[in-house]
Amino acid sequence: MSFAPDSPGAHPQASVTSDAPLPEPLDGDATVRFRICFVCSGNICRSPMAEVVLRRLAEEAGLADRLAISSAGTGDWHVGEQADPRALDVLRAHGYDGATHRARQFDPGWFDDLDLVVALDRSHERILKNWATNEVDRSKVQLLRSFEMPRSDSMDVPDPYYSDHALFAAVLGMIERADRALLDQLAPALRLPAPATARGSAAAHDREPTQDREPTQDRKPARPPLHVQEQLPGFPSTADQEQGQGKP
Repeated sequence: MSFAPDSPGAHPQASVTSDAPLPEPLDGDATVRFRICFVCSGNICRSPMAEVVLRRLAEEAGLADRLAISSAGTGDWHVGEQADPRALDVLRAHGYDGATHRARQFDPGWFDDLDLVVALDRSHERILKNWATNEVDRSKVQLLRSFEMPRSDSMDVPDPYYSDHALFAAVLGMIERADRALLDQLAPALRLPAPATARGSAAAHDREPTQDREPTQDRKPARPPLHVQEQLPGFPSTADQEQGQGKP
């Protein structure tokens, strides 16, 4: 059986389309406080492993409803495919299930709906920051291993494609450690009570409309204010982000 590599140098840089669907769930669920997308090259090895691991950790921490977790690739050559069978085997051997994963390409239009875009190595970080159109979006791009404390000597999660099962297992171990560190930094803010605007949204939706209320059927549900990024190293404060977006 042949495999297409999950490696930045193995393919020409793919074009990025603007009509790609947003990774689900990113659809205005008021309970979701933070949206994360892991990104590698083809979305068949490293990033789906990181997605599956963080989802399990969030479930175990009772925070699954507060996080929307997805993954994507910088290239489009594997779109619609399952994760690499070797990645699936290693995940399965450690009690994870990645069978439902289907690869997709990251679209820069997703930046507005994401709070954190996690690059698996520095080549992905460079591509994602080049795709970002402003400093706020560039600040959302962080290397996965940058969350480890103490910091590792290498910030890259190595590509296991050209190696053997042992490296896939080692990569999973790196991802587990970094994902735990990431969730540890997010958890305190995620456990805060939901903002009043989010708690009251359902009740407001159920009230009978009045003549002086603006119609809401075409409006995207409001997301609660996010301050979770301030828990992370390298993120600007909320005030800095608003200034960068031209808000007073």
